[in-house]
Amino acid sequence: MAGRADSTVLAGARVVLPTGTVENGRVIVEGTRIAGSTPDGARTVDLSGHWVVPGFVDIHNHGGGGASFATGTAEDVLTGVRTHREHGTTTVVASTVTGETDFLARQAGMLSELAEQGEIAGVHFEGPFISPCRKGAHSEALLRHPDPAEVRKLLDAARGTAKMVTLATELPGGIDSVRLLAEHGVIAAVGHTDATYEQTVEAIDAGATVATHLFNAMPPIGHRAPGPITALLEDERVTVELINDGTHLHPAALELAYHRAGADRVALITDAMDAAGSGDGQYQLGPLAVEVKDGVARLVEGGSIAGSTLTLDTAFRRAVTIDKLPVEDVVQSISANPARLIGMYDRVGSLEPGKDADLVVLDADFTLRGVMRRGEWIVKPAGV
Repeated sequence: MAGRADSTVLAGARVVLPTGTVENGRVIVEGTRIAGSTPDGARTVDLSGHWVVPGFVDIHNHGGGGASFATGTAEDVLTGVRTHREHGTTTVVASTVTGETDFLARQAGMLSELAEQGEIAGVHFEGPFISPCRKGAHSEALLRHPDPAEVRKLLDAARGTAKMVTLATELPGGIDSVRLLAEHGVIAAVGHTDATYEQTVEAIDAGATVATHLFNAMPPIGHRAPGPITALLEDERVTVELINDGTHLHPAALELAYHRAGADRVALITDAMDAAGSGDGQYQLGPLAVEVKDGVARLVEGGSIAGSTLTLDTAFRRAVTIDKLPVEDVVQSISANPARLIGMYDRVGSLEPGKDADLVVLDADFTLRGVMRRGEWIVKPAGV
């Protein structure tokens, strides 16, 4: 850990800007922000042979470092946030899991305080308004139909910090809940759903704009029943989440999503649970027991995949080195697009003057070497 980089010029790196990659570029940091000109007395840091990219933005994350956003205390949440910051995620939305409404409301109240303090970017409710047919690692006994009154209760508990709610929109109350969320400026995300193609189109027309971890926890594409995946991929109003950990998606599925939706409609996420950055062992995801073995989290009962142990630096490196995606496309998917979705692109998601000095330093092999958040080194590059 290191202190504030009050006036620093990061020079010599390949810098990824909204307009493209600049060779031998530089990023000027003054206080907590990116500056447009070099202040007097600025220190120069030579990052030749490295990449500098915007800090990562994760809109779907349940925890890390052995700590849960869904059930933990405020200190637990901060532990998880610190873990992900050390892996390049400078902006994180805290995701819950299915639980009793009163408990979720209390958790949302605590998370909203952390959002107001700037520690997290907001709250994402994943469940309880999801399909028992596609519940994944959610407790079936606690699932409920998306009653707009219950949805509104959670929004109120989050005190304006709710960013997204994942719904099985085909359930009773689903479409009305989508409209309610849209009216309140909260993302309605289609996920953990057993919807048909036609039902998904109806949800999108009602205001749904995100696909929660596309391909996972939804019917596969069929040639006579194209299902929700096809509807979500084809509509330009929808951004699709992808978990690029090598377990949730085959590389060909990732390629299909990028080919059909385009880089400007993909958000790379972790869907991380407590074990991210913490190792194999026994964990809890809400009320359910999880075993992590060889980095893969599965429910003890039934064996369903239970979130991931992914961090976004791994997702980035995999996207470039294994999936062979252009670096600029990956930056768009891992920083700019999610920042736009949650209404924070004026502050984060790209390297531009006036924005927060949130950035990641990668070496030539795309391994993380440095992380800066609001002008402070969270991970200090060698030689700095």
